[in-house]
Amino acid sequence: MTHRIVQDITVRYRYPVVFTRDVFAPENAALAEILAPEVARHPHPRMLVIVEDAVSEAHPALLYRLACYLRAVAPNIDLVGSPRGIRGGEALKSDRARIDELIRGMAEASLDRHSFVMAIGGGAVLDAVGFAASLLHRGVRMIRLPTTVLSQNDGGVGVKTAINDPCGKNLLGTFAPPFAVLNDLNFLASLPDAEWRAGIAEAFKVAMIKDTAFFDWLDREADTLAARDAAAMERLVVRCAELHLTHIREGGDPFEMGRARPLDFGHWSAHHVEAQTGYQVGHGAAVAIGVALDSLYAVRRGWLPEADAHRLILALRRTGFTLWHEALERRDPRGRLVLFNGLERFREHLGGILCITVPQGVGHCMEISEIDEALMEEALGALRAFAL
Repeated sequence: MTHRIVQDITVRYRYPVVFTRDVFAPENAALAEILAPEVARHPHPRMLVIVEDAVSEAHPALLYRLACYLRAVAPNIDLVGSPRGIRGGEALKSDRARIDELIRGMAEASLDRHSFVMAIGGGAVLDAVGFAASLLHRGVRMIRLPTTVLSQNDGGVGVKTAINDPCGKNLLGTFAPPFAVLNDLNFLASLPDAEWRAGIAEAFKVAMIKDTAFFDWLDREADTLAARDAAAMERLVVRCAELHLTHIREGGDPFEMGRARPLDFGHWSAHHVEAQTGYQVGHGAAVAIGVALDSLYAVRRGWLPEADAHRLILALRRTGFTLWHEALERRDPRGRLVLFNGLERFREHLGGILCITVPQGVGHCMEISEIDEALMEEALGALRAFAL
């Protein structure tokens, strides 16, 4: 006898993504409004705050202002000790011992499923802290305060966490939507140039495959963005985040159960470049290389006009990106580009069947299941000629 029950579960996730300035100013109600309903339902919830060292160094009064703010607007929040500092960057995501320390610190703080973890920092900190918080009690409520362009317009607003492994970047991770995301645009002013620039690559990525008007604007404003114009960057961050959130909400696959992942356009080679350089090439810089390379490949397949690929590459260069690294041309003992191992890692990540997003005209995209390595080598040669 066979007895079969088909379990069909629908779970709704809802979280605010707020764009603001000076989030801990007494008159700024953004965080207070987010916390108020939960404090009313669960009196005296505990909160652990984790802050990237580079952020607290750039903003020395930040932690004092945070404590004053919480005392004023949410006195029932039980702040667990002093905010804890953490070194950020990909080294954090690659150090399993430090991830274990995060989990242990949360457990020792007696956090429960009605507690909060607030993480203030760049994408690597949000990824690592979010990963740890998603494991404790199968999920402690996470409040993200992204502090870089890349985290405010891309990774910090989504539903994923991840850490690295010797077998691959972001190999381990969870789907864990945050409780809330607060993008304080004032943090961006203190970023080094490389961090300011990094998130611009993700804006070009999503515009190239989803929004012609946004791509045209990015092309026009490339020099303005490179000059660190705050108003232009605010527009970039908000529109890029909107496009990412719309895809997650309306793309039909928020937890990536299928294989098509348009937001990973350019990422198969980007992840390879990051890993091959020991993460000396950051994510944004690697994505700039990746989207340029795949666009040149699309030209060779007849999917993208050459002029559009050239517009993309020239705009990326005007914003300050270097679109070449010698890791791209390394070969194995058989003479095959080591870069193509990135395709195999990507295939494994997607469940065994390759699915690569490529542009099909600016603002549109298509999915392909194989790469012509000879044509990709041609595209790589063209990229090298452009970049050097």
